[in-house]
Amino acid sequence: EDAKGECNFGQHEINFKFDKALATADGHAIYKNGAKEIAAQEDCSITFMPKFDEREGNSCHVHLSLRSEDGTPVFADGDGASQGFSETFERFLAGQVACLREFMPLFAPNINSYKRYAKGSFAPTAVAWGRDNRTCSLRVVGHGPSLRVENRIPGGDVNPYLAVSAMIAAGLHGLDNELSLENEFAGNAYETDKPHVPTSLKEARELFAASDVAREAFGDEVVEHYLNAARVEIEAHEAAVTDWERRRTFERL
Repeated sequence: EDAKGECNFGQHEINFKFDKALATADGHAIYKNGAKEIAAQEDCSITFMPKFDEREGNSCHVHLSLRSEDGTPVFADGDGASQGFSETFERFLAGQVACLREFMPLFAPNINSYKRYAKGSFAPTAVAWGRDNRTCSLRVVGHGPSLRVENRIPGGDVNPYLAVSAMIAAGLHGLDNELSLENEFAGNAYETDKPHVPTSLKEARELFAASDVAREAFGDEVVEHYLNAARVEIEAHEAAVTDWERRRTFERL
């Protein structure tokens, strides 16, 4: 299933066949730029804006699995017949849970990114993992060689290179520190009291700035670069007077 219609008007889901991380990120970037150029030639517009209107937003769900140096999948326990997890997968997934909030600017880099995270919107609000649970931030799918984790946080505006790098770094953090995996969440994660996905770029920036894991994984220069990018975005937004403000207050005040 390479493409299908989605919930919102004129919205489509485009899928990429699994490949190496860099090749997949390249394909993502080429597709987005190519699609916009083709649309422009037809006097049309395409947007990957995470939340274009009040309906369902544009996401970019990232599926990730690991293989050994000889190409053997390493996430399933044994032959994976019962969808058992290997210790490697448990620690890798535990790293995703542990780092998700701190790495948010790499998954959601813009002001508009955070408007996707609303109850019942097909975008997650809680930091939780579950098996084939689309209300969770991290959804485990497949079995045996196809066992993998899907990160449902990134929106259509994501830089694929940063998102995949962040997921790999989070997984390595879990492996290096032998993190224990919390229990699977079963049920509606929109109603849980688990830690919440940051609700603004400002909150996400503060978490990223304080993250020792991010600085160890990416280096201070990289972290400071994206902190500055977030600061510029926040300041531009705070200085803008929006149509909503005019409609809300122009006549009333």
